[in-house]
Amino acid sequence: MYGKLGVPQMPTLSILIPSWNNLAHLRLCVDSLRRHSAHDHQVVVHANPGTDGTREWLNDERIEHTASDVNIGICHALNIAATKARCEYLVYLNDDMVAAPGWDAALERAIGRVSRHGMFMLSGTMVEPVATGNACVVVADFGREPASFELERFARESQRLVRSDWLGATWSPTLIARALWHRVGGYSVEFSPGMSSDNDFSMKLWCSGCRVFLGVGDSLTYHFAEISTRRMRKNDGRRQFLMKWGMTQSCFDRYYLRRGRPLAPGEEPPVLTDPGPSWGLRWQSIKAGLKRRLG
Repeated sequence: MYGKLGVPQMPTLSILIPSWNNLAHLRLCVDSLRRHSAHDHQVVVHANPGTDGTREWLNDERIEHTASDVNIGICHALNIAATKARCEYLVYLNDDMVAAPGWDAALERAIGRVSRHGMFMLSGTMVEPVATGNACVVVADFGREPASFELERFARESQRLVRSDWLGATWSPTLIARALWHRVGGYSVEFSPGMSSDNDFSMKLWCSGCRVFLGVGDSLTYHFAEISTRRMRKNDGRRQFLMKWGMTQSCFDRYYLRRGRPLAPGEEPPVLTDPGPSWGLRWQSIKAGLKRRLG
């Protein structure tokens, strides 16, 4: 018996977790899923490369996983893990996240609200220990490292952290239909090792006709923040996004996704539309053009 994450007969979600030698964080992440998930799920970890004991631990716990001999970055890792997914919906979860009680039930309720639109992406709401100005995040400190993390207190107090739903789903934890994931080709490997790959994925969905990007305020996960990214040699994702799509990430976030706008109580998740003409959008276009010419 190993909780809800072995090989359940009828899993609800396929949870993809790329992990770069973060065994302590990964163990806490998996423990929180076992404790706090309302339903059985398939979990697939990509050990990237897992030379800190991660592979042995995954084998001991009988958790499905893929692996690479070197760190191949988030984009490749997610795409490989996704080939093992069996469920209708995929969830991308970072290994430095801790699930709150009912995180999955909240996402499943949100699916019921938006599934009639066909294409959609959901994000859970992150709880982070430090305020960064991110309007989509709840700020509360339950610990900065796995060894000192107050899991029981987080579970008890998570309900008071619930906030309104919000627009602009992009960051993990994200939920998307497996068919839509494969339709857009998963994560773009040219953004390896991963900076701005989330933003690029949202843009690929937008260009495929997806217009529902909903942040779910009562699906909470604690995020230690930048545990892996602070160690890696980063790609210049913002420039790559600009050169690929002809606009800045901030323009896409603000004028297209309307990221961070809270929904009023009872408000139905809107189907977003292309932004109308405005001086602000025009100025963004001019700046993007200048940046592209200047390289």
